[in-house]
Amino acid sequence: MPGAADREQAIFAALADPTRRAVLRTIASGEAVTATELAARLPVSRQAVQKHLAQLEDARLVDGERVGRETRFAATPAPLGDAIAWMTAVGARWDERLAALGAAVATQGPSPGAR
Repeated sequence: MPGAADREQAIFAALADPTRRAVLRTIASGEAVTATELAARLPVSRQAVQKHLAQLEDARLVDGERVGRETRFAATPAPLGDAIAWMTAVGARWDERLAALGAAVATQGPSPGAR
């Protein structure tokens, strides 16, 4: 079973590609769609859409549901919450480090060679 770090890696790898982000944005903006419908809306082939959907599914950012002969894809937002939580935690650590650096610089005053 993959750990949290593996899930984060899959999410960020999926979001790293601009075409996958466009696919996800298109799916998230409305009702569930098929790969064929996505290919008609985006400047990529159906085969390319299928590959992008597979990676988005691996990252659990979309979920495919078989309806007759078609698979309809819908966005699953929970993994984005995990990515946002990770970025918030990392950002908070950097905020703390930058605040400490700012305080250290402020207490040192101007350097002897400064004008």
